[in-house]
Amino acid sequence: MTNAAGSQAAGNADYRRVFGHLPTGVVVVTGRGATGEPLGITIGSFTSISLDPPLAGFFIGRQSRTWPLIAAGAIFCANVLASSQTEWCWRFAKDAVDGSRFDGITAGRSANGSPVLPGVVATVDCTLHATHSVGDHDLIVGSVTDLRVLSDATAMVFFKGKTGDANIAG
Repeated sequence: MTNAAGSQAAGNADYRRVFGHLPTGVVVVTGRGATGEPLGITIGSFTSISLDPPLAGFFIGRQSRTWPLIAAGAIFCANVLASSQTEWCWRFAKDAVDGSRFDGITAGRSANGSPVLPGVVATVDCTLHATHSVGDHDLIVGSVTDLRVLSDATAMVFFKGKTGDANIAG
């Protein structure tokens, strides 16, 4: 792969390996489908964008089948996973659009009505503000309508292909 300056750029494997050394937080973005079914998808790029107005966002691959179903409702909730919730990280990373990701989970409701997973560290409710195409992903920007810290648990970190807490690198 060659970049615009003509120098050799990293291939996909190198790209993943290098960026794998950058720890990221892990959230499950939840919402409801057209018939009210709970939907959720794991995101490793959720971030604060603006304080005034309050905006948060994440990147989602355009091949996602779950995100368009959540986006149709124009509201979503980012559930900040605790470091102990590895099973949920991987469960919501699967491509399932039928609500089965919630099997066996008694979810609460956020202020905007989106599912809240039990034991999460925090929630950030948003209304869909904007979507921007960027490479093979979309940047989703949400207007923050409510946010809450629900637990003093340590948040999950993704680092070098593994989940854990801030000590994962040690």
